[in-house]
Amino acid sequence: MPVVSNTSPLLNLAIIDRLSLLHQQFGVIWVPPVVIKELRLEEDLPGSHAVREAIEEGRLQVKAVEDDALVKVLQRDLDDGEAEAIALALQAEADRVLLDEREGRRIAKSLGLKVTGVLGVLLRSKREGRLMCLRETMEQLQTQCGFRIGSALFADILQKGGEA
Repeated sequence: MPVVSNTSPLLNLAIIDRLSLLHQQFGVIWVPPVVIKELRLEEDLPGSHAVREAIEEGRLQVKAVEDDALVKVLQRDLDDGEAEAIALALQAEADRVLLDEREGRRIAKSLGLKVTGVLGVLLRSKREGRLMCLRETMEQLQTQCGFRIGSALFADILQKGGEA
């Protein structure tokens, strides 16, 4: 079964040059068309080259969302990328959906989806020996991407990854 991603996990991992971790963990990642639009791949932005390359190599595949009514309902509380990613994950009976935003994660879980975010991907990569330093990588997320990680969560992830 596929794994579906929203914009944030793709973009943040691409910016810190860790997009390959998704393919290593999940194989091919499906993305809805609006996520591609949000990534603004036609522009020369941080991470855009890595995402374009992943699409060209087939590691990221664009898949259409069929249930427009569900997308519209989800858009009441979520942005377009989150709404389409959740709808696509439900449509595809996905193994999981990759989301970072709190409300999107809450709604996806309430609909029975398994959710993973960037920090979960990094932690799993650390445990599997594909990532040498969680602390440095999370700090890169913060400085290069503006990714917010509360101090308690930062410490918890370090502890779970054996870097406490």
